[in-house]
Amino acid sequence: MLATVAVPLLLAGAAKAHLFAWANGMYCKNGTVAGVDNVNNDAPVPPLYNMSYNDYWMHAYNGCTDFPPADGEYLELPAGGSFQVEIAENRAYTSLSFNGAKATNWGDGQNHPNGYSTTNLGGAALSTDGCLSTPNMHTQNQSNAAGSAFAIAYVSDISQATPSNMAIFSVAYNTPYELVATFDVPANMPACPADGCICAWGWVPNGCGQFNLFMGGYKCMVTGATATAPVAAPKPPVWCQDDSSNCTAGAKQMILWNQLDGNNVFVSGVDDSGNRKHPGYNEKMGFANGAQNDIFESGSSSSGSSNQASSQAPASSSSAAAPPASSSQASQSSYVAPPPASSSSADAASSSAAASSAASSAAAASSIATSMRTAPTCSTKATKARRNVHRRLHHGDDFN
Repeated sequence: MLATVAVPLLLAGAAKAHLFAWANGMYCKNGTVAGVDNVNNDAPVPPLYNMSYNDYWMHAYNGCTDFPPADGEYLELPAGGSFQVEIAENRAYTSLSFNGAKATNWGDGQNHPNGYSTTNLGGAALSTDGCLSTPNMHTQNQSNAAGSAFAIAYVSDISQATPSNMAIFSVAYNTPYELVATFDVPANMPACPADGCICAWGWVPNGCGQFNLFMGGYKCMVTGATATAPVAAPKPPVWCQDDSSNCTAGAKQMILWNQLDGNNVFVSGVDDSGNRKHPGYNEKMGFANGAQNDIFESGSSSSGSSNQASSQAPASSSSAAAPPASSSQASQSSYVAPPPASSSSADAASSSAAASSAASSAAAASSIATSMRTAPTCSTKATKARRNVHRRLHHGDDFN
C-alpha cells in the first residue's frame, strides 16, 4: 500500500523548474521512493543534456523507469479520437494531486493573463534569455512554443522500447504552453498487446536556454482499434524547413540530440528566421500537426511488422557498434540503439563537451548499417553522486 506524502512545495517562484506531461499510466508518477505516493513529485521533469543513452532514454538516470504505474493503469489512446495531458512542473499543479486544488490554467500553479507572452507578462519576470521564466516553457509566446509529441512502441516491457521501434504518432504544435494539451490519435492505430504498449512524451525546446531535451515513459493502451496494419519501423527525422522534399516520409523516431551518444539528429546554421536551428516536433523537422496518419505499413498483415519483430530481440551488450552520430544525411538511416554505457561525471559536461562528442562521433557514421539491432535496458538507478550532479545542474546557472 502506498503511503501518500506531501513534500513541502519549493517550486513557487523557482524560475528554473521545467515541465513534463502528467497523466495516468506514466512512470514515476508517484515519485522514485518505493511505497511512497509523493503528491509533490517532480521526478520526471528535469531536462536531459549531455548524458549517456542508458541515462537519458526514458528518463532512467534518476530511477523513473523503475517505478511503473499500478497494474491495469494505462494512458488510454482512443483510435481516431484524442486524449489530454497536463504539462506542469510538478504533479501538485495538476488534477493528479490535491484534487486539483493547486492547479490553474498554467503549469506553475500561478495565474497568467490570456495571451501570456514576453510583451504581456502580467507581472511575471523575464528569464535571463529574455523569455518567459515561469512556467519555464523555453519560449517568448505561444506561437514560438516548439511543439511536443507522443511516440509508441508495440512492446509491453519498457526495457524493450528503443528508438528503433518507437514511432511518433501524435504531435501538438505550440506546446508546451497552457496546462492542458490535447493530442490526436490516428484512426488506424492497431491494438496493443494484452499487457499494453509503451509510450513516451518528448519535447525539444526552441532555444531560450540550454539545448536539451525532455522525455519520459508511460504504459499505454489503444482503445477502439479496428485496423490491423502495423506501425512501420521509424526513421530519424531530418531538418527540412528549407526543402520539404528532404523530410523523412512516414514513421519517424523521437528526436535525440546533444547527448553523449545515440544522437539521431544533427543541425547547424540558422533557420528561415535567422535564428540558430533547434530541431523540434514541428514542420521544420517534417512533423505534421495532430495525428501522424502516415506511419503504417501498407500491404501488411498485423503480424510480421519490422517494427514489432525488431522489438522482440533480447537486449544485448556484446559486439555492439558505436551509436550513429553524423550529418543529416547519415541520420536518415534507421537509428539503432547504442551499447550500454557506464555512467560518469560526464553527464555534467559543458556545451562544448557535447559539441566535441558529437563531432568525434561523426567519424562513426559509416558503421550505422552494421550497428547492433538490440538495445540496452534502461532500468538502472541513479547513484547518489549523479543525483547531486543533477541537482547542481538543474538549479544552477546553466539551466534557463
